[in-house]
Amino acid sequence: MARYTGPREKIARRFGVALFGPSKALETRNFPPGQHGVRNTRRKLSDYGTALAEKQKLRFTYGVLEKQFRRVFAEAVRRKGVTGTILLQLLELRLDNVVYRLGFANTRFASRQMVNHGHITVNGKSVDVASYLCGPGDVIAVKNNVRSQQLVNRFLDLTQGVITPDWATVDRDNKTGTVNRAPEREEIEVFCNEQLVVELYSR
Repeated sequence: MARYTGPREKIARRFGVALFGPSKALETRNFPPGQHGVRNTRRKLSDYGTALAEKQKLRFTYGVLEKQFRRVFAEAVRRKGVTGTILLQLLELRLDNVVYRLGFANTRFASRQMVNHGHITVNGKSVDVASYLCGPGDVIAVKNNVRSQQLVNRFLDLTQGVITPDWATVDRDNKTGTVNRAPEREEIEVFCNEQLVVELYSR
C-alpha cells in the first residue's frame, strides 16, 4: 500500500503544527522551511489556500495519500449526517489509527507498519490492510507469537502515559482492545478545521 515517505519535519514546519508527534525542528525553527521561510510567515493565504492547507494537514495527520483521501471523502458524503464529522470518524476508525489510539504503537507510522507486517488481528483474523475500517464491537489484538508480542511490549513501555479514548477500551496485559462506538467530534484531536475541507471539495 502506498504511503508518504518524504520529510516529516519540513511538513510540520510548513504548517506550524506537530502533525507527526513532538518535533524538535518545530521548536528550534518555528518558521516555514526554505530560503525565504522567515519572510513567508507574514504571507497571507487566500481562502482557497487556507482550505487547501487544512486538507493537507488532515491528510498528513493520518498518513493518507490524495487518492485514498478522496475515496474516504466520497464515502463521508454518501453517508447521512454532518459530512465533516463523518470524514473524521472514518479516518479515526482506520485500523492503523485504532492500533495507535490503543497504545500498541507510539506513532501512526509505527502502527501502520505493524498492521502491514501482519502483527494485528481483528476479531481473531489476521488483517494486514491499514485502511481496514473498524466498527463497534470489533476486537483488535496482537498476534500471539514471540515477535509480535516483543514488538508491542516495547511500544507499551513508551505509551504508558497515553490515555485511551472513551470510544475504545484496552487490555494492555492481554494486548487486546475493543471499539465500543464511533468517536464523537469533540473526542477527535486533529489540527484542522474539517468544515473548510468539506468546502474545498464542494467548490
